[in-house]
Amino acid sequence: MNPLKGKMLWRMLASLLALVLSAGLGAQTSSVAARNVAIDAKAEERNVNAWLARMHEASRRRAYVGTYVVSAGTALSSARIWHVCDGEQQVERVESLTGAPRSTFRHNDQVLTFLTESRVVVVEKRESLAFFQNLLQASDSSISQFYALGATGKGRVAGLEAEVTELRPRDGLRFGYRVWTEKTSGLVLKLQTLDGDGAVLEQAAFTELLLDAPVDMAKLTGMMGQTAGYQVEKPDLVKTLPAGEGWVLKNGVPGFKPMNCYKRAIGVAAAGRGESTLQWIFSDGLASVSLFVDVFDPRRHRGPTALATGATHTLTRRIGDWWLTAVGEVPVPTLMAFAQGLERNK
Repeated sequence: MNPLKGKMLWRMLASLLALVLSAGLGAQTSSVAARNVAIDAKAEERNVNAWLARMHEASRRRAYVGTYVVSAGTALSSARIWHVCDGEQQVERVESLTGAPRSTFRHNDQVLTFLTESRVVVVEKRESLAFFQNLLQASDSSISQFYALGATGKGRVAGLEAEVTELRPRDGLRFGYRVWTEKTSGLVLKLQTLDGDGAVLEQAAFTELLLDAPVDMAKLTGMMGQTAGYQVEKPDLVKTLPAGEGWVLKNGVPGFKPMNCYKRAIGVAAAGRGESTLQWIFSDGLASVSLFVDVFDPRRHRGPTALATGATHTLTRRIGDWWLTAVGEVPVPTLMAFAQGLERNK
């Protein structure tokens, strides 16, 4: 054998052996790394779920009275809230301090809103009245796939010691949150919604709060029943299925799952059939998006629009003979993804 060829052959064999060994080591390293990533993901999921569960439990088990303020863009509103619980019974009263006078009461999922000036009471079913409602209802185990949890320090809100935590989005389809929770109980005291650069889009906070306040549940439920002299209205909501109404979301938006779908009557069409608005609700466990669909009316619907108030964005567009209004506490590209994926299937 030519000595030069022999050296080249040994070099090739040595290179091949090194490649095989490195591939094997790489596979083992990748396998270990994959296991570590899976373990880390499970640990983070447990951390997120435990954090959310603590806040949820604090909101259900503590009685309190306080004043909170919500700011979104140039808009500022405030209200007084009374909250009491007794086992599984939850009662709240929220009295607006700005804008038109209104009192809203909740007993579990039964909600009555007293519109003082018009002497109307609106009766609905809702889970919560508070501005922390999405955060406090969160129970989706996939939240950690789309948000990273991180402690950022300590602070004080309404004179109470608080721990500050951030939920940072893992993509550009959702906003982030900075949350102040009462150090001992975990009750949410303040919430900021953050854009992709960390700027505050809107915030809500207690400015004064008395924990374990002596709130009388019987008194609140009694006030809730004082509807004499008011016109009682019950919105005509019917639970339905999107497919049965002729709609499908062709391409889902990552992280957002369908939650509920309702149909609300809005009048009688010229053809003699009842018209209705369809509301299809999606959530990623924290942020929510509603798709409202009704018949296109050129007198009311005048071209696509995109509006923003604080963290709430609204997008409208025409889909054939239909008009879509997409609303959610999400970036505009997220609403666009929903709008582009919605299709009529009959």
